[in-house]
Amino acid sequence: MRAAIALASLLALAACKEDSANLELPDPRELTEDAAGHYCQMFILEHEGPKAQVFLAGMDNPLWFSQVRDGLAYLLSPEQDGEVRVLYVNDMALANSWSDPGTNNWINANDAFYVLGSDAIGGMGAPEVVPFAREADAMAFAKTRGGRVAALTDIPVAEVLAPVEFTSADQEPDT
Repeated sequence: MRAAIALASLLALAACKEDSANLELPDPRELTEDAAGHYCQMFILEHEGPKAQVFLAGMDNPLWFSQVRDGLAYLLSPEQDGEVRVLYVNDMALANSWSDPGTNNWINANDAFYVLGSDAIGGMGAPEVVPFAREADAMAFAKTRGGRVAALTDIPVAEVLAPVEFTSADQEPDT
């Protein structure tokens, strides 16, 4: 039942894409050294890999996430009760490297193509859901790093909410 509710949340976010044509969405914010992760309260720029920012209705500033996986987990969390306006994620095709994913290369999460199940480890040490604006870029990443490509609505709930075992070897090389 919980999985069905979580999937419905993702589908609702995707549906917001169509509804938002009539509503002006907030622009993504540039990632600065002051941005702190919603869950960890650590500075975002201290972590490698792609990031996410979520805008809630009635809030001028986004909630920041150290990993895209964490931003998606926030959307699926039963504790999340704010009205999500938009989720932005880094386009990793425009990243300088894994350790420098960019501060202003944001794309709407609804429009992204995600690589699931690759060898990529995000900034908080969990397997990462790696976003790209173009499907061809996602496919190229999956070809070299493993995994498969999916749209937002096709990401299995377990991909972002399943427990993760951490080891000291969970380090991500630069791309």
